[in-house]
Amino acid sequence: MGVKYIQPVSAGSAKGLVAEVYSQIKQEFGSLVEPFTLHSPIPNLLAGAWMAARESQLAGNVRRDLKEAVAAAVSRINQCPYCIDAHTIMLKAIGKHKASQAITDGRIDQISDFKMYSIIRWASATRSPGSEPLLSPPFSREEEPEIIGTAVFYHYINRMVTILLTETPLPSSRSWLKKPLKKLASLLFSQAVRRVIPQGESLRFLPEADLPPDLSWSKHVPTIAKAFARFASTIDSVGIQALSPEVREIIQKQVDAWKGEDVGLSRSWTEQKIRGISEASQAAGRLTLLTVFAPNQVDNEIILDFRTHFPEDEKLLGALAWASFTAARKIGTWLQQPFSKE
Repeated sequence: MGVKYIQPVSAGSAKGLVAEVYSQIKQEFGSLVEPFTLHSPIPNLLAGAWMAARESQLAGNVRRDLKEAVAAAVSRINQCPYCIDAHTIMLKAIGKHKASQAITDGRIDQISDFKMYSIIRWASATRSPGSEPLLSPPFSREEEPEIIGTAVFYHYINRMVTILLTETPLPSSRSWLKKPLKKLASLLFSQAVRRVIPQGESLRFLPEADLPPDLSWSKHVPTIAKAFARFASTIDSVGIQALSPEVREIIQKQVDAWKGEDVGLSRSWTEQKIRGISEASQAAGRLTLLTVFAPNQVDNEIILDFRTHFPEDEKLLGALAWASFTAARKIGTWLQQPFSKE
């Protein structure tokens, strides 16, 4: 259990911005959970990640169970067991036990709620640009920023969690214990998931920023647009601090050409992409390429190689966050409805 490779700020020692964000997370999410606290070595990054999640997933007018289903379905296609457990627990907390189990089992055809089924089918296709569910999305223009925002955030956070957290938020990963543990965990969140979260109250944590064109799907809900603009600006800053221009250029070039496909089990392809650059940049390039395309393949060896050259927690966290959000932003460009591009 716990965060790997970096040391997050504990609740007891949190000060300033970290303490303020922690307080809002605990009050509104229901618990100070590790997918947020892992960002705390960089306070602005913590604030940006929280506000992107809060304003799209927790606040707004779209049913919370639909957005939890998006989070769980995206986590399933990204093979992030921690996030699958976390968000099927949240579905149980809302009372959507059948949908929770159907996503866990990968049998969404058993879901009778047509809106729920359609949203999960759409979320499960978010790695497949041009696919039929994406071309005919089951939500309105008004719902788009909340649903796409939730999907984009989980394509980001799945990568961070896969690398930095253990396999489940539960006390045990044993299959026979999971069902009763999930039931108990859902009871802990049953009040928080029904709380009405006012829009925009996280925006005070970071200064205003311009919305990049590739995040234009968010513009019809100003609070979501402002949250993702601030998050994107923060990510850009930590990326510049953590990674050399040549590494960022390599990653951006590969992401620009990506169509959602898997890279397979071999890591040899990474060596072709980083040939000819310095040893330190090669270590950063391996880490960030795998973070984008195969986060499950980031292991102790890859982390140790990076930390040999960049020992600070802030460097590791910044590199992972920049790579993860670069991938998530690309996926977001596949999800926009035709009217969003007008």
